[in-house]
Amino acid sequence: MHRIFTTSVASVYPHYVTKVERKGRTRAELDEVIEWLTGFDEDALQKHLVQETTFHDFFEDATLNPYVDQITGSVCGVKVQEVEDPLMRQIRYLDKLVDELAKGRPMEKVLRG
Repeated sequence: MHRIFTTSVASVYPHYVTKVERKGRTRAELDEVIEWLTGFDEDALQKHLVQETTFHDFFEDATLNPYVDQITGSVCGVKVQEVEDPLMRQIRYLDKLVDELAKGRPMEKVLRG
């Protein structure tokens, strides 16, 4: 099992916040992206962060957006659509959306609107 699977989302979340805020985006926008991907509402997301849910349990509890197959491109040199492990692919979807947000992509494009 990959180490990231047992890492808490809460331990990585501040790095996502820093990454997007450095580029002029907001925590609210980050949360909107996470909520779009996972189907969580604001309360559910906060609960997972407070409870320090692992990535495994976080995505197990999620209802992925039906448009996730539109998330394409590379994260760390790996094409997200080619990641074999379903959980790792879901984590890469999240990484890709955070990257797009930080790169200043319009929100409607990030959310595949």
